[in-house]
Amino acid sequence: MKKIIPSYIRVLVIFFAVFAAMEYFIDSGDKPAFIKFPMVSLFLLVFLFLLIAIEVTVNAVDSITYQLMTEEQKAQLAAANELGITESPIVKKLTNIFVSTDQTQDEGELLLDHDYDGIKELDNNLPPWWVYLFYVCIAFAVIYLVRFEVMDGDNQETELKNEMAQAQKEIAEYKKTAPDLMDENSVTLLTKPEDLAAGKAIFTTNCVACHRADGGGQIGPNLTDDQWILGGGIKNVFHTITNGGRDGKGMIAWSKSGLKPTEIQLVASYVLSLKGTNPKDPKAPEGEIWIDPSAPKTAAAPAAVDSAAVKK
Repeated sequence: MKKIIPSYIRVLVIFFAVFAAMEYFIDSGDKPAFIKFPMVSLFLLVFLFLLIAIEVTVNAVDSITYQLMTEEQKAQLAAANELGITESPIVKKLTNIFVSTDQTQDEGELLLDHDYDGIKELDNNLPPWWVYLFYVCIAFAVIYLVRFEVMDGDNQETELKNEMAQAQKEIAEYKKTAPDLMDENSVTLLTKPEDLAAGKAIFTTNCVACHRADGGGQIGPNLTDDQWILGGGIKNVFHTITNGGRDGKGMIAWSKSGLKPTEIQLVASYVLSLKGTNPKDPKAPEGEIWIDPSAPKTAAAPAAVDSAAVKK
C-alpha cells in the first residue's frame, strides 16, 4: 500500500529529531554537541543506518509479500487503495543496496550437507545491511581505540571531574550575584531611600519589641551609638541578624524565622543608618567601640579593633 509519508522522509525526520534533542539536552558550550561529542555523533550515525535498514527491510518484505499474492488478492488490494501500490525510486535503490531480494537460487543448491536430527540448514548469505553494520562496528572500534588508547583522550571519569570543576566555578559565580544566596562575605550596604524604607518596615514588624521604634534599645542594645557587642559594619550586623546574638540571652536567628537574605540585608542597612540619630532616653552603651578595619587610618585615630575578635 502507498504510505502517506515515504519511508526515507520518516527516517530523516527521526534522525534530525534525535540530533535536535541532542543539541537541546546536552550543554556543549560554544560548540555544537555533535562536534564536541564525536562518539555520540558516530553512535547516532549507526542509529540512522539501523533505521534505514529497518525501513528498507520492511519495504522489501512488503514488496515480496505483494509478489506472492494471487491475482485475486492483488485485485482486492488495488480496490481498497484507489491510488494503487507505488514505491519510491529511492526506496527501490535502498532496497537493492541493503536487502538481497534474489529469489532465483534453488533451495537445493543452498542446502548444506549436514543435518541435526533431520533439521537441515541453508547456506544463505548474510543480509547486506547486517554486513555493513558489522563493518561499521569494526570502524567504531578502531576509532575508539585510537582516540582513547593511542591519543589518550579523556575517559568518562576525567570528563566527569572536568565538568564538576567547571560546575563549581559556575556555582561560585552565580552565588556572587544571586540575592537569596547572599552571606556575610558577599553582602553590601544599601543606602538608597527606597531600600532603607523597606528595611524600616521589616524593622518595625520584627525588631521594635526589643530595640524600640527609634532604635534606642530596650531588651536589646542601643543601635544608635558607636558601641557594638558582636561587631558593627554591614557584614557583622548581617551575620548577627542571620545567625542570632549571644547564646542564651541574645537575639534569635532570623534566617530560621522567615527572613530571606535580601530582607536581612535591608534591615541591616537600616540599622546602620540609625547611627547618631540620638533617640530619647537611649539605653546605656554596651560592648566596645567598633571601627571599620577597611577605613583609612590616621595618627589621631585609635587602633582599629579586629572585627573577628569583637562582634556585636
